[in-house]
Amino acid sequence: MPLDDARRGLDMDALLDDPDTRIVVCCGSGGVGKTTTAAALGLRAAERGRKVVVLTIDPARRLAQSMGIDELDNTPRQVPDIKGDGELHAMMLDMKRTFDEIVEAHADADRATAILGNPFYQSLSAGFAGTQEYMAMEKLGQLRAREEWDLIVVDTPPSRSALDFLDAPKRLGSFLDGKLIRLLMAPAKMGGRAGMKFLNVGMSMMTGALGKLLGGQLLRDVQTFVAAMDTMFGGFRTRADATYRLLQAPGTAFLVVAAPERDALREAAYFVERLAEERMPLAGLVLNRVHSSGAAHLSAERALAAAENLAEAGIVDLGDGKADGRTPEAGDNSLVEEPGSPASAPAFGAGAATEDEGSPADGPTVDKVTAGLLRLHAERMQLLAREQRTRDRFAALHPEVAVTEVAALPGDVHDLDGLRDIGERLATTPNGSAGLGTSPDAD
Repeated sequence: MPLDDARRGLDMDALLDDPDTRIVVCCGSGGVGKTTTAAALGLRAAERGRKVVVLTIDPARRLAQSMGIDELDNTPRQVPDIKGDGELHAMMLDMKRTFDEIVEAHADADRATAILGNPFYQSLSAGFAGTQEYMAMEKLGQLRAREEWDLIVVDTPPSRSALDFLDAPKRLGSFLDGKLIRLLMAPAKMGGRAGMKFLNVGMSMMTGALGKLLGGQLLRDVQTFVAAMDTMFGGFRTRADATYRLLQAPGTAFLVVAAPERDALREAAYFVERLAEERMPLAGLVLNRVHSSGAAHLSAERALAAAENLAEAGIVDLGDGKADGRTPEAGDNSLVEEPGSPASAPAFGAGAATEDEGSPADGPTVDKVTAGLLRLHAERMQLLAREQRTRDRFAALHPEVAVTEVAALPGDVHDLDGLRDIGERLATTPNGSAGLGTSPDAD
């Protein structure tokens, strides 16, 4: 049995309907369809009766437009025109605003004002490596703590590595707990003259070197930031650890989204293994943009051979109006007759006429058009074969992973009806496997 046929199908509706499922995390490398998948799942869950919020980190406005919202920001906004008894809210992470909210919630007014106005903090909150991923985790923790929604669907940040979402809290926590931060914090902790003495004597060489490297003003900004943030550093690590445990809890389900391409599935396989190492619950794989053909019985080899014969103005081994030893019968369009015969008909399809010999050519002949279509079909069949080999390799490495496949569609999603269609296809798993659809252009 082919590996593709033996795979376990992913029952998406069962996952979304389960009241114990509180968080669904759509993850994967960039450009594989996470945003559209997350939105379609959120809409389907809402229209099946759940109160859902979709958190996206995609800076594009495509999601807001498809949901009929003028703009998404850091506040959940209810999506109108939802069918059924559920509710759908959507929001887009504002990294800096989320950081500001943390400061405002965990510092008194004077200290919060000092922190928010600090130049080093402004740079850190706007673009420090890993800050976006950390703030996505922070916002997830905030949403879950509010107990306002039955289900939270998370579209993880687009990045080179799908692992950044898991690694960022540890990286930022390590930075805030690092030796340099603790060293810079020491004078502020000692305070008064003792602190100044320590700074002038014990740190003179270090600050002098850093001042030359970073600039004196930047160093003073960093020290002021550290002094103001001193009481908050432990809170960052504590909340990051709590959200990490939340992701490991039984109520969370990870969906790895990938395209049937070698690099994307290699990253998906790596992520599946990493989730297992971190003991995080994997629901399955959404294999996005899978190609298909309505004429799969015609192989690439046969299509190319037929195209070559047509290009040479005749089918090989045919003569005297016969094919395969048969004599053409009246109305039989499946046989190619000799050129110039009054009853000549095209080899592929009835009703088309060829030009009379010597007549002016207004365009490509039927044979040329048919040959071109056959070559296109051969390319499609070769693409299908490559995708199948790639999927089989993944299935061989991870036969335990439930898979649902999403067919490549020609256009993007622009409205709720498009998202509903994708949600329906995501939930369709005939015969234990899937034949699904989403936009090929969606992230």
